[in-house]
Amino acid sequence: MLTKDLTAASSTPLILTILSQGESYGYDIIKQVRDLSQGEITWTDGMLYPILHKLEKKGLITSEWKAGENGRRRKYYRIQESGKQALAKEKENWHLITSMFNQLWNPHINLT
Repeated sequence: MLTKDLTAASSTPLILTILSQGESYGYDIIKQVRDLSQGEITWTDGMLYPILHKLEKKGLITSEWKAGENGRRRKYYRIQESGKQALAKEKENWHLITSMFNQLWNPHINLT
């Protein structure tokens, strides 16, 4: 189980990455995170929606109510150009951090 701090730090890049692959709605985002982590990370509505609202307020994503496949109305989220730029920066940051941990935890492996 991830700590709250690590969950919080990784939530924005995860959401932006999922939305960069196409629009999605809350439950589907939660399901994708659970599937990607093989059940190790389980987000709740109470954790996801405040982040989605924050990202929308910053102009990184937009939302729109639409009918889903089953006819039920869902709020779909879509990444904006500013969100793609923010995601590029997040990727740079995570690559740096990952590289540092790899060097510390696997000093015998040459990553260059």
